[in-house]
Amino acid sequence: MDKAEPPSLSGSEPPLFLIGKDSHGNWVVQDQSGLHGGLFVDRAEALKFAMFENGNRPQTVIMVPGVLELDMTVKPRVGQRTTSNGEHSLRRAA
Repeated sequence: MDKAEPPSLSGSEPPLFLIGKDSHGNWVVQDQSGLHGGLFVDRAEALKFAMFENGNRPQTVIMVPGVLELDMTVKPRVGQRTTSNGEHSLRRAA
């Protein structure tokens, strides 16, 4: 059975993902560019998402010891993928 390649692995280098808890106690995952991530009910689900998104590379997952707030204000840089109607393609998980 073939596993699907995660959508964020269009380049050759896997993204770096941060995992931690926000000020409300929710588990947060966010990649270094701020374009992929979400809020999760527990650490296991957050880690599962990050590992899938980075192609199952544990060396690209960092557990943040302090507070990690989900930042959804980041705008894609030039060259980032957009949809056919000009909107930016983001993947969010809950």
